[in-house]
Amino acid sequence: MRQLRASRVFVLLSLVVLATARPRAGPEQKCKPGPLDLIFLIDSSRSVRPHEFETMRKLMIDILNSLEIGLDSTRVGVVQYSSQVRSEFSLKTHADLDSVVAGIRRIIPLAQGTMTGLAIRYMMNEAFTVEQGDRPKVPNVAVIVTDGRPQDRVAEVAAEARQRGIEIFAVGVARADMTSLRAMASPPFEDHVFLEESFDLIHQFGLQFQDAFCGLDLCKEMDHGCQHVCENSPGSFHCLCHEGYTLNQDGKTCTAIDLCAEGKHDCEQVCISSPGNFSCDCSRGYQLQEDGRSCSMIEYCSFGNDSCDHNCVNVLNGFYCSCKEGHRLQDDGKTCQAIDLCAEGKHDCQQVCMNMGPAIFTCDCNEGYTLNEDERSCTPIDLCAEGKHDCQQVCISAPGVFTCDCRKGFKLNDDKKTCTNMEMCSTVQHGCEFQCVNTPGSYYCVCPEGQLLQDDGKSCGACTSANIDLVLLIDGSKSVRPQNFELVKKFVNQVVDSLDVSTHGTRVGLVQYSSRVRTEFPLNMYHTAEDIKAAVMKVEYMEKGTMTGLALKHMLENSFSEAEGARPATRNIPRIGLVFTDGRSQDDISEYAKKAKEAGITMYAVGVGKAVEDELREIASEPVEKHFYYTTDFNAISTIADNLKLNVCPEESQGEVEVKDPCACENLVDFQQNTVSSLEQLTQKLAAMTSRLVELENQLLSRK
Repeated sequence: MRQLRASRVFVLLSLVVLATARPRAGPEQKCKPGPLDLIFLIDSSRSVRPHEFETMRKLMIDILNSLEIGLDSTRVGVVQYSSQVRSEFSLKTHADLDSVVAGIRRIIPLAQGTMTGLAIRYMMNEAFTVEQGDRPKVPNVAVIVTDGRPQDRVAEVAAEARQRGIEIFAVGVARADMTSLRAMASPPFEDHVFLEESFDLIHQFGLQFQDAFCGLDLCKEMDHGCQHVCENSPGSFHCLCHEGYTLNQDGKTCTAIDLCAEGKHDCEQVCISSPGNFSCDCSRGYQLQEDGRSCSMIEYCSFGNDSCDHNCVNVLNGFYCSCKEGHRLQDDGKTCQAIDLCAEGKHDCQQVCMNMGPAIFTCDCNEGYTLNEDERSCTPIDLCAEGKHDCQQVCISAPGVFTCDCRKGFKLNDDKKTCTNMEMCSTVQHGCEFQCVNTPGSYYCVCPEGQLLQDDGKSCGACTSANIDLVLLIDGSKSVRPQNFELVKKFVNQVVDSLDVSTHGTRVGLVQYSSRVRTEFPLNMYHTAEDIKAAVMKVEYMEKGTMTGLALKHMLENSFSEAEGARPATRNIPRIGLVFTDGRSQDDISEYAKKAKEAGITMYAVGVGKAVEDELREIASEPVEKHFYYTTDFNAISTIADNLKLNVCPEESQGEVEVKDPCACENLVDFQQNTVSSLEQLTQKLAAMTSRLVELENQLLSRK
């Protein structure tokens, strides 16, 4: 602990033996142990009687009489504690022994409790500070004198003080607790802990403390065991080593410092060690430079020993020849030859390699190709893609050239560039029932007024049928039960059997609902009745609640979207929704039943068992009586499918179900009115465009 701990036990034992062989240090024989910063912590609790406090005062004065007191030697401070802590004077207060002694004589006891831990913390944080006179690199020593057990914790704060380098002597008298003394004192405890029976014996500690700091010249008076050098310190000694050596862990023997092994050298190649010193050398083929540290290769080329065609390169214990860039060393190891990468195939040109010099090449392309930015690969010149052609319709490209062709229904003229319409109606078997109309490269069929073109695009009829987008919403709640759910699936397949299912005819989608909604398949997934029926039979029963309103919302927002296969509304393909349920809905159906019909979806409602008629009527389209059906028995739902044929034309409907007939007279009148309105709008737009063209012509004439 700051120069004072080495061999403390050995020193004190030696002092006991030699105590009678030397005079005790006194005022006329001052001890010079070296600079110290010494703090006394004295217990002035109420258990310390007045004559006992005077004994402590005398102890401090006796110890100080043996030391050299001064601001440049030993500095002294005194802290008194009981239930509170009071600094009597600091390390910088007194500059000589007389003033320190006078300060000690003026101390008045506090006579309260015993807060030793509080006193140690004050000593550590306040007394041993630069502001209070503590000196850096000067040993800090504390002497704690107490007569009782501390009333607070001392172990932690004492350990912290020792870690900060404070050497602590703990002196206990009479009622003092040995455990507390050991918790405060520095190790070894036999040197730093003193327990006396009474204040009358406290002077024994003073004598031992003086011996610890004013000991013998132990290097001369005993067998110290130092291998090289013994050096005295107050009350102790320590061993040193000669220059170039380091002290071993035993504190006595020395080992030569190998600067080479420790890497503490600046030799470039070889380090030669001596105790605490080194010299440098070089490896074979190298020579030591003037700085005595670095090495340089022996220049064999400079001795004129080479006959290299281009370059000579020095190596360890010799040399070798090398060639300039773009050349290769020949077998003789001396002459050089230019490298032709194109001839050797050592290039990455896609088409043409051109040699430009030793190991230098550039790439080029064949006729009809152009070199890319990577200057290696080639791309065919596509005159068609670049628009560098005069074909009327179709341009067929080849690298750097092109030929012309025509679209289907046209033929190439003799100039091999322009095309002529082939009049498809007169050149093919068009099959139109009434009339064929030519279009550029194609044709289409039309029907007489009052008739409509059928799905085959050729025949005419009074009305189109079975051309609808149908979404079925089936109830999969737990009240349906598994055996009845199988009857529901058979009902769905009976409905499918009555429809003309195809890509351009009727499309069918299926949604199952309970407490949640699940699309079993959308409108655009299956295009034959067989595929749909097979998919229906694979549908798994959901169970749980009856959220009919949520199902209607899903149908409106998802099932009839173009993403799920519904055909655009502009094509006027009827959209039909059929809801099958066996009970009351657990959510509101009003909002989305109304929105579905407002969106042009024809709604059918089929109820079984505990289905609520009012809800069925609210779902069904007008006229309600023709768009809903109810039966009490699941076994009877097959009769619904027999009577339910979802067609556009009323003459093809059966039973109580009827879909609005677009061929009815009033609907034809609506169509005519809408057509007339559209023609009027187009006429107005044409008049506006004509007026704009006249205005632009006038502007051009005025500029001329």
